Amino acid sequence: MAFLENSTKNTPLPSDDVEKGADPQEQDLPPRTGISHTCAIIILVILFYINLVTYMATSIGAAILPYLQVSLKIDESRIGLINIVFTGSYVLFTLVYGFLGDCCSRKCIMCVGMAIWSVTEFCSSFTPDENFTQFLIIKGLTGAAVASYSTLAPSIIADLFVGDKRSRMLYIYNLAVPIGSGLGYIIGSTVTSALGGNWHWTVRICPALGILGVLLMIFLVKEPSRGAAEGNNSKSFSLKTWLSDVKLISKNRSFMFSTLGTTALNFTAGAIDICIPELLLRARKILQETAPCQTDVCDYHDSMIFGIVTVVAGIIGIVAGVEIAKRVKKYNPRADPLVCGFSLLGSAIFLFLAFYLANISLVATYVLIFIGEILLMMNFSISSDICLCVVSPARRTTAQAMFMILSNLLGDAISPLIIGGISNLTKRQNPDSARLSFHSLQYALLACPFVVTLGGGCFLLASFYIEKDCEKAEMEDEDCVLEEVIVTSP
Repeated sequence: MAFLENSTKNTPLPSDDVEKGADPQEQDLPPRTGISHTCAIIILVILFYINLVTYMATSIGAAILPYLQVSLKIDESRIGLINIVFTGSYVLFTLVYGFLGDCCSRKCIMCVGMAIWSVTEFCSSFTPDENFTQFLIIKGLTGAAVASYSTLAPSIIADLFVGDKRSRMLYIYNLAVPIGSGLGYIIGSTVTSALGGNWHWTVRICPALGILGVLLMIFLVKEPSRGAAEGNNSKSFSLKTWLSDVKLISKNRSFMFSTLGTTALNFTAGAIDICIPELLLRARKILQETAPCQTDVCDYHDSMIFGIVTVVAGIIGIVAGVEIAKRVKKYNPRADPLVCGFSLLGSAIFLFLAFYLANISLVATYVLIFIGEILLMMNFSISSDICLCVVSPARRTTAQAMFMILSNLLGDAISPLIIGGISNLTKRQNPDSARLSFHSLQYALLACPFVVTLGGGCFLLASFYIEKDCEKAEMEDEDCVLEEVIVTSP
C-alpha cells in the first residue's frame, strides 16, 4: 500500500489538473503524448483538410445529380439507391475499422483507406452512360474506403487534446462538414455547367486532392498513443474484450440517446443535401420567375446559392453551438445535450416554414433554410464531443464506430430513399404536372421537421444521464492509470 501511495502521488491523474484550475493541455500534454503542441496543430490541420475533401466529394455528387440522371437514365428512387449503397457500405465497414482502430495503427489504416478512396472515386468518373450498376458498385467501394478515415480521425484528435481545448479542436475539425459541403455544391454546379454538362471531369477534382492528403498523413502525421492526453489508457485487445466494450457502451444511456438525436440530425441533413436544390428548382417553375429551359438539365444556379448558404450557416452554427455550450456549462454541467436538444427543436420550426413557403417566396425560403441550418449545425461538434466524453479513452474508437453506424445507417443513408419514395408515390397520378411534382417533394420533406423534433427530445433525455456517465468514464480513466503505475513501475 505504501508503494501504491507513493506511485500515485508522482503520477498525475486526468482530473488533477482540472481540479487545480490548470489547463491540462498546456501543463502536461507534451510529456503525456510525446507530441509537441505545434505538431498537434499541424496534425489537426491535415485531418481537417482531408475531412474537407471527403465532404466536398459527397456534395459534388449531390450537385451533379441532374446530370447523372440524364447520363445514367435513372429516376428519383434510384438516386436514393446510390446514397443507400454508399452509406450502407460506409457504416458496415465503420464497425470493422472501429475494432481495428483499437488494436492496430490508426495512421496506417487511414492512409490505406484514403488511397483506396481516391482511386475508386477517380474510377467512378469513367462510368459509361447508362451503366448504373457499375456506378453503384464503385460507390459502394468508395463508401467502404472513406469509412476508415471518418471513424478514426476523431479519436486521434481526442488523444491529442483534453478538456476545453479538445472541444475547440473538434469543432475546428467539424467545420470541414459545412465548408466542404458548400464548396462541393459550388464547384459541382459551376464546373459542370462550364464544361457543358460533362460531370466526369468535375468528379476527378477531389481524388487528386485526396492523394495529396494521403502524402501529408504519411510524412507529417504522428499517431498518439490511445488515451495519451489523459495519461495513456492502452490495454490489450481481443474479440472478447471488444464485444465486452460494445455491451458496456450500449448500456451508456447518455451515449445512446445522443446517438439517436444525431441520427435524427443526419436524417434531416441527408434529405436537405439531396433534395433542397431540386425543391427550389421545381418551385421556380411554379413561380415562373424564369422561363422553362429547353435542355435536359435546367440550371438556375440554385446548387451554387445553396452551397453558399450551407458554408455560411455551417460555420456560424458550429462555432455558435460550441461557444454557447461552453458558456452555459459554467452554470449547468448538462449544457451540451441541452443546447443540442433546444437547437434541434428550434430548427424543426424554421425548416417546416421553409418547406411550406417554398412555392410562395424563394427569398423567404432561403432565409428560413439559412436559420434552420444554423440551428442544425450547432449540434455537429457538440454531439461528437458528448459521445467521446462519456466513454473511457480505451473504448473511444469502438464508441465512435457505433456512433457513426447508428447515426448514418438510420439517418442519411435512408432519408433520401424515403423522401424520394414518398415523392414518387405522391406524383404517380400525373408525373408531368410541374405543380404536382413540386408538392410531392414538398410533402415528403415535411417529414424532416417531425424527425428533428424527435431528435431534440432524445438529446433532452440524454441531459438527465450525462453527468453520471461522465463521472463513470473519468473513474475508469483513473483506474487504468493506477493499473499502469502498478504494472510498469520497478
